[in-house]
Amino acid sequence: MLTIYGVHRSRASRTIWLAKELGLEYRQVPVIQAYRLPDPAAADAPLNTRSPAFLALNPNGHIPAIEEDGLVLHESLAINLYLAKRHGGPLAPADAAEDGLMTMWSFWAMTEAEPHTLEVLYHRTGNPQGPCDPARADAAIAALRAPFAVLDAALAGSGFLVGGRFTVADLNLAEVIRYAAAAPELFEAAPRVKAWLAACQARPACRAMMAERERES
Repeated sequence: MLTIYGVHRSRASRTIWLAKELGLEYRQVPVIQAYRLPDPAAADAPLNTRSPAFLALNPNGHIPAIEEDGLVLHESLAINLYLAKRHGGPLAPADAAEDGLMTMWSFWAMTEAEPHTLEVLYHRTGNPQGPCDPARADAAIAALRAPFAVLDAALAGSGFLVGGRFTVADLNLAEVIRYAAAAPELFEAAPRVKAWLAACQARPACRAMMAERERES
């Protein structure tokens, strides 16, 4: 069985959503981010990203991590690409070209978008590691205008990134782009992105994941 290490309020949400899309049975082991705890090393601290038991699994100290049939993987976007390809179906690549495109868009999410979308999230909605800085949010929004335009153009036609259907590429990217929700001006300037994100988040598997996330303490 697939084991997912992490809490919903982390990048583990991406893998939980995908597992639900694929209809996989999985076990979730809650691992909380150490920065959310007053003393992650305390004897009564919950399992967290600095706990020795978790560091033995992922010495980088980040969530999510997965374990499936003896294979341990870290890095959420790579995990999702692996799970989609292993378990198949319409979310997976149909051929090498689609595989390349799904990998490309997942890497694009990580390099072109996420550094800036996280800045919007932290500095417009709440920074878990310090005070919000509106100037940093504004700079991130300015930096995202060009990537949003690129994504908006890529969505012309079918409204999805690869193969004219919802795939793991859409899921991976949607989970990165949603961090910028506190900057509606970006979405107003990129109407295809706005519609695409709404369609991704309306999927039953995403709604189920988000409902669980809301119930998480």
